[in-house]
Amino acid sequence: MLTQLKQLLFSSLCVGLLACATPAYAVLTIVINEGKVAGLPISIVPFAMVGVSPNEQQPADVIDADLGFSGRFETIPRANFRSAPHDFKSVQFKDWRLIKSEALVVGKVINLGNSQYEIRFRLIDVYREKELVKQKFVVPANKLRKAAHVISDIIYQNLTGTAGAFDTKIAYITVQGKEPEQHYLLRVADADGWGPKTILESRQPILSPAWSPDGRRLAYVSFEKKRSMVFIQDLSTEKRIRVAEFPGLNSAPAWSPDGKKLALTLSKDGNPEIYIFDLATSNLRRLTRHTAIDTEPSWSPDGSSLIFTSGRSGKAQIYQISAAGGPAKRLTFSGSYNAGASFSPDGRTIVLITNQGNGDKVGIYSTKDRMVRELSRSRHDESPTFAPNGDMIMYATQQDGHNVLATVSINGQVQQTLKFQGGSVMEPAWSPFNLKL
Repeated sequence: MLTQLKQLLFSSLCVGLLACATPAYAVLTIVINEGKVAGLPISIVPFAMVGVSPNEQQPADVIDADLGFSGRFETIPRANFRSAPHDFKSVQFKDWRLIKSEALVVGKVINLGNSQYEIRFRLIDVYREKELVKQKFVVPANKLRKAAHVISDIIYQNLTGTAGAFDTKIAYITVQGKEPEQHYLLRVADADGWGPKTILESRQPILSPAWSPDGRRLAYVSFEKKRSMVFIQDLSTEKRIRVAEFPGLNSAPAWSPDGKKLALTLSKDGNPEIYIFDLATSNLRRLTRHTAIDTEPSWSPDGSSLIFTSGRSGKAQIYQISAAGGPAKRLTFSGSYNAGASFSPDGRTIVLITNQGNGDKVGIYSTKDRMVRELSRSRHDESPTFAPNGDMIMYATQQDGHNVLATVSINGQVQQTLKFQGGSVMEPAWSPFNLKL
């Protein structure tokens, strides 16, 4: 896999640019790793499907997978169910208390014709025998899976107090084939890996996808004309613009929280430094000035400062600098390597890759106690990215000789692996929240 620091060692590369925006279907396995702790017991009853083809996606399957994937819930196996209600009045509460279910989800999908479905669902507190949520909405047939993700978000927020992040997207890079015939694909999929679409395909590396704050555009690095360049691509129109093609390195794009600027790593003046590029005016402002390598910029949630990776202490460590410029402050001191950092949505923690003597792992740096804590159990991790609700982290790692994506909860207790077929998967970027139905 490729880290941002390794990008600095790339020699001249020649790209053969291929096609864009072709749909694909994921073949995905989610593996629950050791460390899973019991969450809130919840039962997801298969929805009644009225006038709906049996080939359509069962919303309960998606909801069950979402909530189980989060690690905050223990979804009860359907083999344990003693009844199968579809509305509140049909619920026999003793049936659910006997299997120790604390919450219950029931629902119905009705075919309205003209490829429109009405979805009704209820979230029920079993022990208080009370409806917590009663909701219905109409969606096109091709949005049934998205509707299930939205329902999962509603359930998650009502039972945890935190916004759900199931109706979001991930961007990532897939590498297919072997050298010298490798193909690199920039893809966007649902947060659970389903429904991927190829945004860009190239014979040479594509790196560092980064979402705009509105979720409509991706910035990324692509090697064309025998050198790296930074592009921004609109996901709906497929139009892309080149924003950095300076001599030397053009790397590591990071959007400002207001979407008006990009932080970049450029070596146009001889040494890799952090710059800020104004998208409206094309004004470029140099932020760091040091003889060491400065790279991997990331903005604070309020846009007042940036963190970045620098070798100015002799080894890669995390530094912070005001967005207005000035001296940089070193944040990390423990371990031989700390890199690839970004803030949590609330700004209280920073996720990073850390080596504390046990390999490269996902770690958390607390802005309060200024300590780094390891989260993952693997040894070859890269590219950590927060879910927009801050509850989960996705990252790239190696497992059984393959490059895969994995997730870990913010407390490190729940770890899972997403295994895609069809190539190595790396450099994930979790989108901001999507608009709801």
